[in-house]
Amino acid sequence: MRADALFTLPESLAIFSAHFRPDMRPWEWVGAIKEALAAFNWNIYATHAQIPTGVHIKGRVFIHPSVKLPPYAVIEGPSWIGPETEIRPGAYIRGNVIVGAGCVLGNSCEFKNSLLLDKAQVPHFNYVGDSVLGNGAHLGAGAICANLRMDKANVPLVLADKTRADSGMRKLGALMGDGAEASCNSVLQPGAILGRRAIVLSMPFSGYLDENTIAHASVKVRTLPRRS
Repeated sequence: MRADALFTLPESLAIFSAHFRPDMRPWEWVGAIKEALAAFNWNIYATHAQIPTGVHIKGRVFIHPSVKLPPYAVIEGPSWIGPETEIRPGAYIRGNVIVGAGCVLGNSCEFKNSLLLDKAQVPHFNYVGDSVLGNGAHLGAGAICANLRMDKANVPLVLADKTRADSGMRKLGALMGDGAEASCNSVLQPGAILGRRAIVLSMPFSGYLDENTIAHASVKVRTLPRRS
C-alpha cells in the first residue's frame, strides 16, 4: 500500500517532499515527521512577528506570518505551521507537528507527532497523536485519534487488500485520507486507515475503511455517492 493511495502532498509542504514521498507506505509518513523537521533550515524563513503574550512557545517553531493566533495556546517545537492556518484558544501543540495551509487547530485540542495536510479541520476538543490527516480531513467535536494499544504492543494494520501488516511502531494513530471525516465522539483506534472521502460516524473504529464509504454502528459500511 502506497501513501499516494490516501494523500497528495500539497504545494504548501513541498519543502518537505523528500521526506513524504508518494511511494512510501502511509504509516512511514508518521515516522518521517521528526526527520523532516530536523532537516528544515530554520534560518531562511520569516516566522510570525506578532505573538500574543498568552501564546507560549518553546523550542524551534515556525509560524507563517499569516497564521491566525489565539490569545493563549502552547506550541512546543519542533513544529511548523503553514499559511492561513487558524489556531484557536487552548490548543496544545506538543512538538514534531507539521501543518499545511488553511488548517484549523481548535480549542482545547492536542497535537503530537502529526502531519496535517492543507485544510485539515480539527476544531473542538480533539486529540491527534502520531497521525496523518489528509487534505480536507475533518474531525467532529470530541473525535480522538488514539495512538497506543493498552498492551503497549506494536500497532497492527489492516490494508486495502484486507491483508494484515505489523507497523513496527508502538505508537501509531490514524491515517485519514484526503477528504476523510470522523464525526463527533468517534474514536479512531490505533492504526485505523480511512480511504479518501471515507466517513466514520460516532463510534469506535479500527481497521481499514474503503474510500467513498461510510461506517456506522448499526450499518457498518455503506458505499457513498462519489463526491467531485
